[in-house]
Amino acid sequence: MNKKIPLLILTWMMSMLVSLNVLSAQEPTLPDTFATHKVVLQISDPNPFKQTLVLNVANNLMKHYDAGDLDLEIVAFGPGLRLMLEGNVNTPRIKSLMNAGVRFSGCANTLNHYSKILGSKPALVEGVNVVPAGAARILQLNAAGYQILKP
Repeated sequence: MNKKIPLLILTWMMSMLVSLNVLSAQEPTLPDTFATHKVVLQISDPNPFKQTLVLNVANNLMKHYDAGDLDLEIVAFGPGLRLMLEGNVNTPRIKSLMNAGVRFSGCANTLNHYSKILGSKPALVEGVNVVPAGAARILQLNAAGYQILKP
């Protein structure tokens, strides 16, 4: 039997595993939830009024639905990522919503862009999950049954 064939198969299998690992690193995992209402709030606007509005909507949804009946994630990209920068005036509200179970995701593409402009990577509010692309995260959540709201 040719010894090159098993080696080729092994090499192919290893490359497939590496490819799968790279793909899984690029695509954030979906939350494990049994909530009836699954919502993703998009913030891509630099306007402080709209950023506050997103937090108000999140707070109102948390008040309206029972704790286990709502799964909520706020995703920021582009200028909207300013909402999640450490030291933002809304940091206490973000922390409060996090403590209530709301997830916050910030776009790595935007962070990289900010880093080039500022000369260093800005810090995000502790607990914000960095995803490869904010827009892609929203699409991923939508494909998993999340409703998109952009206040």
